[in-house]
Amino acid sequence: MQRIDAHQHFWEYRPDRDAWITDEMSVIRRDFLPADLKPLLETQGIAGCVAVQADQSESETLFLLDLAARHDWIKGVVGWIDLRAPDIGERLAYFSQYRKLKGFRHIVQDEADPRFLLRPEWLKGIDALGRYGYTYDILVKPHQLAMTDEFIAHFPQQRFVVDHLAKPPIKSGERREWASAMKTIARHSQVYCKLSGLLTEADLTSWKTVDFDYYINHIIEVFGVNRILFGSDWPVCLLAGSYRDVTALMEHAVSQLSPAEQALIWYTNAVNFYKL
Repeated sequence: MQRIDAHQHFWEYRPDRDAWITDEMSVIRRDFLPADLKPLLETQGIAGCVAVQADQSESETLFLLDLAARHDWIKGVVGWIDLRAPDIGERLAYFSQYRKLKGFRHIVQDEADPRFLLRPEWLKGIDALGRYGYTYDILVKPHQLAMTDEFIAHFPQQRFVVDHLAKPPIKSGERREWASAMKTIARHSQVYCKLSGLLTEADLTSWKTVDFDYYINHIIEVFGVNRILFGSDWPVCLLAGSYRDVTALMEHAVSQLSPAEQALIWYTNAVNFYKL
């Protein structure tokens, strides 16, 4: 069964730029490049990956595209662009020359404005993505899901994917509000969800596989097997476990499904969503 890691990151660590990597996160306070990831993919039988932005700059997008041009197993790139910019059309036209650029992301989870996704200039930028067939990765936290639902409703033809299950509060075990909001989001047929970023939402040092069962099963129930992608969130996942830990969790999560359904989550959905 072929596998794609639909969500991982590369970076050359810079203290001035990467201040989000705090002292408590020292294990990822270094460079992470293709030479570090390739052996991990091979060991887990993963054919390729999608590299996702970690820094909000066009230079980050170009950095990832350069890596993808030099490594054919980096199948796609989710970059960053200022979707609020007056010249967004021109910037998208420029980036359209890069075949491996599949979509964009913004770190909305850090935005204080509770209506950020509904700003007129933001909506205009998202609308421009459709003209180039780009996807958009939604990175939000549970308290932002009501805004997210309203935002998605503006774009019935735009392909969206929710990163990291919208970061449910796994450590505290809270479920109700997150589960209800994700069920509502899943009603939009153009929205997918990544089974990614789970380990770091649990207790970093004492998580157990069973901690994730409810959250994963809920996503499978409300999104269905045709709209779920696997992502490792490497190297951020190293804060709580190894790359093998992440793939083992996924293997456990999909073990209840048929081989054909497992193949959708491991591979086919990523290929179809990102047009890899």
